[in-house]
Amino acid sequence: MIGGAGTVPLRRLVVLRHAKSAWPTGVADHERPLGPRGLRDAPAAGRTLAEADRLPDLALCSTAVRARQTWELAAAQWGPPPPVRLERRLYGADVPELLAAVSEVPDQVLTLLLIGHNPGLAELVLDLAGDSLGDALDDVRTKFPTSAVAILAWHGVSWNELAPGTALLTDLVVPRGKKHA
Repeated sequence: MIGGAGTVPLRRLVVLRHAKSAWPTGVADHERPLGPRGLRDAPAAGRTLAEADRLPDLALCSTAVRARQTWELAAAQWGPPPPVRLERRLYGADVPELLAAVSEVPDQVLTLLLIGHNPGLAELVLDLAGDSLGDALDDVRTKFPTSAVAILAWHGVSWNELAPGTALLTDLVVPRGKKHA
């Protein structure tokens, strides 16, 4: 067991909605890149996680271009990035599909980063969080914008134990990069 005899480790699921995308004419949704604001905000999300000491042991990322670019720009803020698994099934995934991907994560991973899309990510946070610190749950119910980072904490031996209402939403931030003059 991780963490010593008789202890159940604290695990964190870091949910990151991809940064703001562009809408180029004639480009399929899956292939849409980040827009100018997304190119500023994705590195800010990476810095936010580094400053909060919430760097992942593993990342699961949608194969959509905007999600992959968000991952690359965020992870570039950390030095050597953790391993990443690009998962086609995260594109447009609903809560059961997202939970299925999370349930396959190896037990030695204590902090998992999940990069994907709404409405699935917001619904996942709302489904998993039994409670939150401050008004974070109400804020997610109102809006889970691009580049939003939600951190869910829970105690469990395995990722497949993560279930509705079992986590605490400890943080919700929406990092924004600075506009250049």
